[in-house]
Amino acid sequence: MAHTGDSVLILDFGSQYTQLIARRVRELGVYAEIFPCTATIAQIEAFDPRAIILSGSPYSVYAQDAPRCAPEVFTHGKPILGLCYGLQLIAQEMGGVVDKSARREYGRAEIIIEDKNAKLFKNFPSHANVWMSHGDSLSKIPAGFHVTARSANAPFAGIANADESIVGIQFHPEVAHTEGGTQILSNFLFEIAKLKADWSPEDYIQATVKDIKDKVGSDTVICALSGGVDSAVAAVLVHRAVGNQLKCIHVDNGLMRRGESAEVVHTFRDHFGIDLDFRDASDLFLDRLAGVTDPEEKRKIIGKAFIDVLAEEAEKFRGAKFLVQGTIYPDVIESLSFKGPSATIKSHHNVGGLPEKMHLKLIEPLRELFKDEVRNVGRALGIPEHFIDRHPFPGPGLAIRVIGDITRPKLELLRSADAIFIEELRAWKLYQETWQAFAVVLPVQTVGVMGDERTYENVVALRAVTSVDGMTADWAHLPHEFLAHVSNRIANEVRGLSRVVYDISSKPPATIEWE
Repeated sequence: MAHTGDSVLILDFGSQYTQLIARRVRELGVYAEIFPCTATIAQIEAFDPRAIILSGSPYSVYAQDAPRCAPEVFTHGKPILGLCYGLQLIAQEMGGVVDKSARREYGRAEIIIEDKNAKLFKNFPSHANVWMSHGDSLSKIPAGFHVTARSANAPFAGIANADESIVGIQFHPEVAHTEGGTQILSNFLFEIAKLKADWSPEDYIQATVKDIKDKVGSDTVICALSGGVDSAVAAVLVHRAVGNQLKCIHVDNGLMRRGESAEVVHTFRDHFGIDLDFRDASDLFLDRLAGVTDPEEKRKIIGKAFIDVLAEEAEKFRGAKFLVQGTIYPDVIESLSFKGPSATIKSHHNVGGLPEKMHLKLIEPLRELFKDEVRNVGRALGIPEHFIDRHPFPGPGLAIRVIGDITRPKLELLRSADAIFIEELRAWKLYQETWQAFAVVLPVQTVGVMGDERTYENVVALRAVTSVDGMTADWAHLPHEFLAHVSNRIANEVRGLSRVVYDISSKPPATIEWE
């Protein structure tokens, strides 16, 4: 682990908000990691947290299969904050009683602070609207605890032991709907746990560079540089640590956006002076994809081709011992979360079996960072802002934005329409307001009119969404004038496209990408 300062451990009991807790704590300048609630006390002690937060959960604490944590957590002497289910678990483990509520409480609710001197509610209003999500509540608090807050439906909405080293609340301070939620988390970190705010991009870079130097020594490191934000930041970070021992490989698979490969080569070879090997493998990829319409089959073909090409290019660096991957923290959490979604890391998101095939050891310098933190590290490393603020781009590239079979003419139509869309989003200052935006070429032709002639040409769909993390998303409510302008430009400038539609589906039920 790169961080050596104060840290918080978040035990995950299956809450949908667990990642959000970690983000909020880190935003306050304190390093936080998420462990499944099934972590052993030995694993917890090895992490050596200065404080522990117990997450919410969809379970009832009295259910037979209710998730539990190691009982030593409650006697370990570390400050503890329990949120919703975490509060109920504290109560149950320490002699209180939890029952099904007469009325469930979901959404906004008003709490009233009972203990005006409670450290957790320092500088917090006496009444506040908070976000509740529970069907159970405390009916008896443990001996030695007192009530700090209540709501109309939860008389014990907040409790604390005598020295306030163990505190719990029935609501979720990590969500934006809770007024003053950040203040509550700040009070726990700094008033109760007495932690230091020493988590910053600069500190992370310094500690990670040292770790990489110590691990690599004088050996050669390979990095597959896709041009995405994660791989770009990972490459520059490793380059800062080992200089020309890093050998980057960029493969143009023919499925990139307009000018993307040229920009990658220019930025990393010329701007950063990174040793970059470039391979134009577009013919190989497109030949293998010819006639394929199934999106999952496309993904498999692209993943296999990428591994084949990368293995060939890596032969130039036979002495290499390490391989860099841009794994980020949400990928790690997904594979460890308690009864959460298992992580299915598709072959196009990593390098498949290459590490085993070439006996390479992995370096994952971003595996402790959320996406916004990756961007902040990139800024601190001096990566150009237009590169850092780019929207997410799928591993299979434009292959899943051409619906149906992939041909070079369709890819050119897509690149042209997509370039106009993104150019205008930036010009209208709308790019930063969207999480992701792109064009999709549909396997549909419709009648159009160009001058005095009837045409029969393709349809392009524009897609733009707003989101925090991509897990859920709403369609972006872009101005009508903007959409009219973009549609007009595409119809006039892209020969072969005569109709433009705008996707107004949210996730769920739709996904962000079409395939």
